[in-house]
Amino acid sequence: MSFCLGLTGSIGMGKSTTAAMFVEEGCALWDADAAVHRLYDKGAAVAPIAARFPDSVDDGVVNRAALKRIIAENPTALKEIEAIVHPLVAQDRAAFRQSAQADILVFDIPLLFETGGDAAMDAVACVTIPADLQRQRVLERGTMSEAQFEQIRVKQMPNDEKCARSDYVIMTDTLDHARRQVTKIVGQIRTGLANA
Repeated sequence: MSFCLGLTGSIGMGKSTTAAMFVEEGCALWDADAAVHRLYDKGAAVAPIAARFPDSVDDGVVNRAALKRIIAENPTALKEIEAIVHPLVAQDRAAFRQSAQADILVFDIPLLFETGGDAAMDAVACVTIPADLQRQRVLERGTMSEAQFEQIRVKQMPNDEKCARSDYVIMTDTLDHARRQVTKIVGQIRTGLANA
């Protein structure tokens, strides 16, 4: 029986980089964002989304820019899309859980607490950095404006609350610091599994 570790954290906190560190430690990784990409790219979400929002699909692929436009124009669109996609994502996650061979399964889920996904985990790790460093990292990517960043940030559970609700908190101020914490967490979990 594998140990299921939820990995979460707000935008720009270093979650993807930290997830890769868990893989380096021999953990298996399921990435919620990657699952959505698979579902949108000639996957199971294409037909139901095309049926509801025909303008959002091109050549069997969901056009994310078109979806964003539809969501901006239609106040009920996001809920409708979530109603289609969330069950498919849950199926993808369940299939991973059944097939993965590693002793520790890491579930990279940005909105883990917001969606209640933490209830299905044995423990949760949250990545964190100070708010000023978070803002700096996101804006340095050059992929969004400060207004877009704020729009995303206010939709997410406050960082302090995520950290308080987590079993492990990983400070991602430097790569070395984050890696040491990941190694320690994996060691603690493996010790617990060996003694179970």
